[in-house]
Amino acid sequence: MKNLLLLPSFAASGYLHAVVEIPAGTNRKYEIDKINGLIRPDMRDGKPRMIDFLPYPVNYGFVPSTRMDKGRGGDGDPLDVLVLAETMPSGTVLEVIPLGLFRLQDGGEWDNKVLATPADPALRIIRAGNWRDFQMQYSAIRHMLEYYFLYYDGLGVMTVMGWEDEHAATAEVKKWQIQP
Repeated sequence: MKNLLLLPSFAASGYLHAVVEIPAGTNRKYEIDKINGLIRPDMRDGKPRMIDFLPYPVNYGFVPSTRMDKGRGGDGDPLDVLVLAETMPSGTVLEVIPLGLFRLQDGGEWDNKVLATPADPALRIIRAGNWRDFQMQYSAIRHMLEYYFLYYDGLGVMTVMGWEDEHAATAEVKKWQIQP
């Protein structure tokens, strides 16, 4: 099995790669094992972690070959990606179009998330392909995501720092890319 962490950040097509860890609609939290690249249940207090809140509203995953380095203010994990699509199984790798960048801080560390839609039109659930169109047609999604991440792990844990466009999202991927 291929180590999902080591896939390229960008596909040959120029689109961004995304790896789904947590399918939309679940309360179970999964994450990539940074040693072997397998997706496993996230553990808290020795038990698989369940989000005691609403299920994840989007497919939650990461951009491969990235790491938000703690020495530069990151959380030490790969850069997160939120994929607006129907539920996809853990381990799904797909090409996505960045729509925007959701800037968050978690305990004082950057925990930014790229908001994306599948590059394959058959997998899309929205028609926007850039930040402007997303803002014009789907701004309610932005507000729902803000509230979700403000409350899902307890009030006061996460701080919303703002949103930026698709260009900032692509720059964020490049900022945290790990060079082979």
